[in-house]
Amino acid sequence: MGSDPYGINKATIDGIVAEIATVVARGAELAVVIGGGNIFRGVALGAEGMDRATADYMGMIATVMNALALQDAMRQSGLEARVQSALRIDQVVEPYIRPKAIRYLEEGKVVIFAAGTGNPFFTTDTAAALRGAEIGAQIVLKATKVDGIYSADPVRDPSATRYEAISFDEVMAKDLKVMDATAFALCRDQKLPIRVLSVFKPGALMAALMGASEGTLVHV
Repeated sequence: MGSDPYGINKATIDGIVAEIATVVARGAELAVVIGGGNIFRGVALGAEGMDRATADYMGMIATVMNALALQDAMRQSGLEARVQSALRIDQVVEPYIRPKAIRYLEEGKVVIFAAGTGNPFFTTDTAAALRGAEIGAQIVLKATKVDGIYSADPVRDPSATRYEAISFDEVMAKDLKVMDATAFALCRDQKLPIRVLSVFKPGALMAALMGASEGTLVHV
């Protein structure tokens, strides 16, 4: 949503696509798990007091809208992308099929996973960890508003320091908020490293994939 209160900001989505294009051009197989907060935020007040499962399904549908917008922006930039949804909307996107997703990646296409896990009560983080484990990803990249994991909230505490690397056990011992507990436990159990980086920093995605000390690496 960029600097907008909600919705899809074209400049923001174009910037994300440009970052993705650079790593795909280097031969990386990249899958994207996308959230829906930018759209759901626009109806959040109306959803107050709503049944949790219903609200979660609304959020999943919002991720499908974002996935379609991202796919179209990729098409316009010359990238081939396929959207796979955990919810069945066959007239719009194809359902999630693991072998098909892996084949698309091997063919050099970007796969966009939409609708989370298809179940309420699970976050986009959990969807990313689950899909990453399923497709045999080498790393989960969590692109956020901050450029890594800090010892404290850097907005509230100017003395907070950024970790270049930290173990799963250290994150738990220090009670640092990297991602939700279910997603974090899944990555730890599958020995799937996580790198937290800024979605707004140009070149951060490429730097992370090229082995630079970009953001924060969470390792076993």
